[in-house]
Amino acid sequence: MASPSRPRRNARARPGRPGTGQLIAFNKPFGVLSQFSDADGRQTLKDHIDLRDVYPAGRLDKDSEGLLLLTNDGRLQARIADPAHKLAKTYWVQVEGEPSDDQLARLAAGPDLKDGPTRPATVARIDEPELWPRNPPVRFRKSIPTTWLALTIREGRNRQVRRMTAAVGLPTLRLVRVRIGPWELDGLAPGDWRNLDHPGRSIPWRADS
Repeated sequence: MASPSRPRRNARARPGRPGTGQLIAFNKPFGVLSQFSDADGRQTLKDHIDLRDVYPAGRLDKDSEGLLLLTNDGRLQARIADPAHKLAKTYWVQVEGEPSDDQLARLAAGPDLKDGPTRPATVARIDEPELWPRNPPVRFRKSIPTTWLALTIREGRNRQVRRMTAAVGLPTLRLVRVRIGPWELDGLAPGDWRNLDHPGRSIPWRADS
C-alpha cells in the first residue's frame, strides 16, 4: 500500500471496445504492493509481471494474498473494481479462536465498522485448505486454536475483511482471496500470472456467483 504521507493516484487503463483487450489473473504473494512502483523500494507488481499497460482492477492489501485481476481495458477495470456493481469476492480467512454461531451470524449480517455498516456477507466454516507456505510464516499462539472461514463480500472497503472479523472478536491471521466474480485462483502459484478470456458484456455483474 502507498505510504500514508504520499497520497496515491489509482492508475487507470485506457477505455477499450467491449470484448477486446487483455485480462490476467495474478496470485499476489504476501508483502507485495498492488501497484507497479513504490518510492520506498518495497516489492510491487513490477517484480512479478513483465507486461505493459495493464493495471489492477481493485486492490489487495500488502499483507493479504491471492487473486488480483489486471487489465488494459479501462471499462472492464471500472466494472470489476467499482463496488456499485456488487461483484462477489471470496476469501479464505484464518482467524484466531473458534467462532460461535452468534459470531458467524454477525459476520453474515454485516457488522458495523467505523465507516458504517457492511453489507450482508456469506460465511461458512471450512477445513484447512491446501495452500502454499506463507513467507514469513503466520505467528500463532499455541494456547489458542485457529479456524478457517470462507467469506464472500460484495464491497471493497480498505482492509474490510480484517475489520469485519475483528469487529466480531475474531482477529484475522491469514487472508487469501480465491475468487472475484466468475474468476478463480484455480491452482495458480504465488507470484505467477495467466491470461484470461476477456468477458466483454457477458459477465452477470450482479450475480451471486
